[in-house]
Amino acid sequence: MQFRRICVVGIGLIGGSFAAAARMLEGGTHVLGVDIDPDALSYALEHGIVDEALTAEDALLAGWFGDDPDRAAELVVLATSASIAEEWLARLGEAGFAGVVTDVASTKARVSNAARSSLGDAASYVGGHPMAGSEQSGVTAARADLFDGAYYVLTPASDTDSEAFRRLHSFVGRLGARVISVDVDAHDEAVAIISHVPHVTASALVELAKAHAGEGDELMRLAAGGFKDTTRIAAGSAELWTGICLDNAVALAEGIDELRDVLGSFVEMVRARDRVAIRDWLARAADVRRALPSQWVPASEALTELLVPMIDRPGVVSEITLAVGRSGCNIEAIEIDHQSEDSAVLVLVLTDEGDMQRLLSDLSGAGYEPSLRPLDPEVS
Repeated sequence: MQFRRICVVGIGLIGGSFAAAARMLEGGTHVLGVDIDPDALSYALEHGIVDEALTAEDALLAGWFGDDPDRAAELVVLATSASIAEEWLARLGEAGFAGVVTDVASTKARVSNAARSSLGDAASYVGGHPMAGSEQSGVTAARADLFDGAYYVLTPASDTDSEAFRRLHSFVGRLGARVISVDVDAHDEAVAIISHVPHVTASALVELAKAHAGEGDELMRLAAGGFKDTTRIAAGSAELWTGICLDNAVALAEGIDELRDVLGSFVEMVRARDRVAIRDWLARAADVRRALPSQWVPASEALTELLVPMIDRPGVVSEITLAVGRSGCNIEAIEIDHQSEDSAVLVLVLTDEGDMQRLLSDLSGAGYEPSLRPLDPEVS
């Protein structure tokens, strides 16, 4: 499951953190950093974030993006915006890259379509989106533990190579992340609500406060911890977030419309001086917020094995893992136990999250014969 040679394109917060975490793994992974900023490359090399730092042209000349297994990367991580990732997918396709390609863009449809049209048959693309970050940016903010306990979304499609998906899933899990599989369209709709709308909302709150700040910014000087915590993410890169907003424009606009409806309902409660409705509304939000774990690490007794006999065909692994994602379950580990040349048992280790009965029903309805058993044999 180990990738021996990794190339990370874009040595910023996410790319630098991925590179740093990969270098800490046992097994001798060699990490190349590629970036257009020579200062970022120098910093990454000096601080041990990468083993090697090259420009794109030098990396191409050195054979990192070819098909020679002794020189080429086994995994290319496009830690760039969606538009730059598109350009790189075309470059990799033209170079005849034959390894695994993933990205970290927060919208997946655009990059997924580009991968399908640009990469050759030898390369395998698996979309990715780490749900981790910071209001800070750049390689100086990178850290090896950024993904510890964080969700890392993979978006396999029906034609995703099962071995590539399995290798990337295992590798990302070793970085400390909790890997889940989500359909591309469902992913873009979900992140609009949990990531993109909150960022725009934080920026709107800053705009509101600034509009009432007065000539000497008196109000802004009074901004205390609550306001700063709520608006922290508004300090992110405006250039980056402009791209994200445009890439996911439809889902973002729909999410903002829904937020407007929610706030409109609350406005009516306030104007009606409806104490009970206001309290219930705030209490529901408080209960949900308090239930969010700061970090979730499963104990072995909380793990269950899902065994799914299957015919080993293109898309079968992604079909099953997407069913896991729809049921709200989380995959801690994945393995394929081959029984013959074309049949195998897919073994998934699941946490105690989600609706496993729905998962079994979903898989059974799709023609599979799944079964569950506790990972810890002492757990009945």
